[in-house]
Amino acid sequence: MSLTLLAILALMPIIATFFFLVILRWPASRAMPIAYIVVVIIALTVWKVAPLVVASATIQGLLVTFGLLYIIFGALLLLNTLTESGGANRIRQGFFSISADRRVQAIIVGWLFGSFIEGSSGFGTPAAVVAPLMVALGFPAMAAVMVGMVIQSTPVSFGAVGTPMLVGVFTGLQGAPEVAAYAASIGIMEHREFVLHIAARVGMIHAIAGTLIPLFLSVMLTRFFGEKKSWSEGLKMWKFALFAAFSMTIPYVITAVFLGPEFPSMVGALVGLAIVVPAAQRGFLIPKEIFDFPAREKWEDRWIGTVKSTIGDNGKQVSLISAWTPYLFLAAGLVISRTVPVLGDFMKSATTTWSNILGVSGISQGVEWLWSPASVLIIAALLASFMHGMKGAQIKKAWINSLKMAAAAGSALVFTVPMVRVFVNSSINAAGLDSMPMVLAEWTAQLAGSAWPAFAGIIGALGAFIAGSNTVSNMMFSLFQFGVAERIMAAPAIIVALQAVGGAAGNMICVHNVVAASAVTGMLGREGDVIRMTLIPTAYYLTVAAVVGFIFLGMGMI
Repeated sequence: MSLTLLAILALMPIIATFFFLVILRWPASRAMPIAYIVVVIIALTVWKVAPLVVASATIQGLLVTFGLLYIIFGALLLLNTLTESGGANRIRQGFFSISADRRVQAIIVGWLFGSFIEGSSGFGTPAAVVAPLMVALGFPAMAAVMVGMVIQSTPVSFGAVGTPMLVGVFTGLQGAPEVAAYAASIGIMEHREFVLHIAARVGMIHAIAGTLIPLFLSVMLTRFFGEKKSWSEGLKMWKFALFAAFSMTIPYVITAVFLGPEFPSMVGALVGLAIVVPAAQRGFLIPKEIFDFPAREKWEDRWIGTVKSTIGDNGKQVSLISAWTPYLFLAAGLVISRTVPVLGDFMKSATTTWSNILGVSGISQGVEWLWSPASVLIIAALLASFMHGMKGAQIKKAWINSLKMAAAAGSALVFTVPMVRVFVNSSINAAGLDSMPMVLAEWTAQLAGSAWPAFAGIIGALGAFIAGSNTVSNMMFSLFQFGVAERIMAAPAIIVALQAVGGAAGNMICVHNVVAASAVTGMLGREGDVIRMTLIPTAYYLTVAAVVGFIFLGMGMI
């Protein structure tokens, strides 16, 4: 069977996902079962994947789903707890004291605070934290999810304390003789040092592409959720948006180049917050005309989720410091647990692992009980219950509502993630074929030839769209990208960097990240509408990354 025909068949699950979810706007709970059936049929009949392997990969996907639902529950519990205690109302008042302009709030909460959460935790946590917080601020649920997804771009390659680079790219290239030989030829003898070399280029490309992301947040808010449906209303924020972008990206890229991949997103976000918040309070570069959403009764039905933005009252006045303490604890807990080896090792030890599921070698999965961001989210919620003096009935209500909403997300994720795992594990087959993702990548490389730098990021994005993870995308495709770079005589470090940047951009349209963000805002069933919007910044990001890649190659950068 020709490579072209194999590639078309491998594309079918992705086409099915896009057609039903984005074009027909079916809810993920209806679209993803079809995509799962399609990938299973192709795996069994074309790739000759054994039924036992399909079953093993499906179980692996269900275990991953449980881990995602655990995080979703933790995020919902923190939101519902603060909603019932009155803490969310106090936070909302605090943001209005900085600026009543919704464009400014989206940039500060999404771009800066969200980048910090991404840098410390990653794995879809920013949207799960930022989106419900923005609903509490009075954003329409769909707008909140859109913001939460768009900011999962620039900070992602250095998310979870550098995991996409230090695990994804590192593992993807590890042990390959051609990689070691190339690194030695440019004077790099250690594999980790070569990964740091690539990370510096990733930071440079992201810093350039990420410069316009805050402006995208502004114009997309006004165009899709403003009363005037105007692009220009968002463009009026250009001075402040660029100011906020540079406040984050300059320290971000300096950290990536000189300190490595662990802390660029966190350092960039913290420096950005320290600069931008005081400036916003003084109205620096902010247009005089304040943008707000239409009155709630004018909101379109599809904008509104089931998570309430009305705030409870436990009879006590919650101070601003007390209201923010659970989020400060969350941020500190994520950073400390991922930077203090003793604590991190202890938390990782509380993991239940199923190795070689159903006896299939190479397919294993664990459930992380303490290392998961969910554990820190739940502790933060318990801290809020205690600090805010909540009554038993309020606490019970927050837990019950959170469990119900997390369970609702399972109807979509229970097919989404298993579909991904069957797709990826199709490498275990009797037909002697590469996995479906690798076949797609090889076919694209064959078509592209010397124009490959324009497609390297797209392959990274495809991997993230499929797997829901920049780390997994980098693990799957880094060595392939390296090999293509050598065949077309392009600098491998630049091509692998484009892979990592594309993998980050793909997070903006990743199905199960959208499902997770929709779940915590009570907006399940409208995932396709969100992806239709986030395709715009994704296309922008991949285009800019490709152009920058060609420029770097033309400059002779290695």
